[in-house]
Amino acid sequence: MNALRRGLGNSLVQGFLVLVGLVWLTPLAGLFLSSLRSAQDTAEGGWWTVFKSPAQLSFDNYSALLANSGITQAFWNTVLISVPTTVLVVVLAALAGYAFAWLEFPGREAVFLLVVALLVVPVQIGLLPVAKLFGQLGLFGTIPGVVLFHVAYGLPFAVFLLRNYFAEMPKEMLEAARMDGGTEWRIFTRLILPVGRPAIASLAIFQFLWVWNDMLVALLFADSSSQPLTVALQSQIRQFGSNIDVLAPGAFLSLVVPVVVFFAFQRHFVQGVMAGSVK
Repeated sequence: MNALRRGLGNSLVQGFLVLVGLVWLTPLAGLFLSSLRSAQDTAEGGWWTVFKSPAQLSFDNYSALLANSGITQAFWNTVLISVPTTVLVVVLAALAGYAFAWLEFPGREAVFLLVVALLVVPVQIGLLPVAKLFGQLGLFGTIPGVVLFHVAYGLPFAVFLLRNYFAEMPKEMLEAARMDGGTEWRIFTRLILPVGRPAIASLAIFQFLWVWNDMLVALLFADSSSQPLTVALQSQIRQFGSNIDVLAPGAFLSLVVPVVVFFAFQRHFVQGVMAGSVK
């Protein structure tokens, strides 16, 4: 009887989770099907009508999208912004996190408290002052300018996250490495980074998603030649209003890359989220 109850309970939970997953995926499926329909078909009925008329589906919208130089340039701009930002934030945060966790230097606690304090500073506060500074430096409207802004505002959280993760590592492990003659750089590259891989992978995923989906910073700091895909799609809405045959495939293309990145690092992400939950 107990086994039957447990079986029914597990079945109910699994059924509920499947239902939640289907509801969650419905907008994504609708977006994908809409991206395969013409503007005329979209105007005549919703995306669910494809189940009655599968002939509506074609990849003509994607062919037209890839032939649009503005959209393709915006896609590569997004890559050129997201990838360097993620790499710089992860590398700098890992170095700083190790220093704050295990190196002794004057003012370490005060500097770390300053980093923590920066977490509560809204990004909107720095938009206009930094825009003025970038204008004086010749970085306004350029991809490096957008990257530098994202790096600056992504580092406080990244340093805070990795410092706390590195600080949980056994002290005896590092002391043994130092007794064996390991330098700080060798300890960092051969010990800290491999052990901290789950947290680093989680940070990389979060940072990549934040930057890839950003529109606020790009709207202010990027011009027409450096705008990412989010801004390019937003400009399409402003200019043409209801051109779903461009917006739907563009939005789905913008969505696919983060999903692929997430599933590629899913194992490390789950390890990073669960790290420290069990003593």
